[in-house]
Amino acid sequence: MKRTESGTLLLEKPGRMRWDYSNPAGKVFVIDEKYGYSYTPGDAQAERYPAKQLEDFRSPLRLLLGHTRIEKELTDLTLTPEGAEYRLRGVPKGMQQRVAEITLTVSSEGRIDAIQWKEADGATTEFQLTNELPNPSLAADTFSFRPPPGVAVVKGMAPI
Repeated sequence: MKRTESGTLLLEKPGRMRWDYSNPAGKVFVIDEKYGYSYTPGDAQAERYPAKQLEDFRSPLRLLLGHTRIEKELTDLTLTPEGAEYRLRGVPKGMQQRVAEITLTVSSEGRIDAIQWKEADGATTEFQLTNELPNPSLAADTFSFRPPPGVAVVKGMAPI
């Protein structure tokens, strides 16, 4: 099964994120430092979970938010130059039975352009990051989640 999702990802340190999906349209994922929220249009509920659950290395968000020291959390690290980019590969410590390999595609400037997550069962999740705009001016409420009218916010399980 192949599923593709796309949208606009906004990141702000320390630990704030907003992903407004264009495919599927209207889906949103927000982290406001304290909580993470996930909502898909048409659902009667939005899920909320402590942002600390997203600190787990299993979440690619941790890499994007700069919440990890890669050399302390990955084993078997390799770095391979490929044109103007580099591929950094490794296996998360303590997760070898679940995750076969993580590959970061990094520009020569240090920008993460892609993250590939290979599960031990053969499943692969890949994030392609394009059209980066460093330090955009953002509205104060950019990282706030407001559910649509009639949508309940419930305790959920953090995505991995």
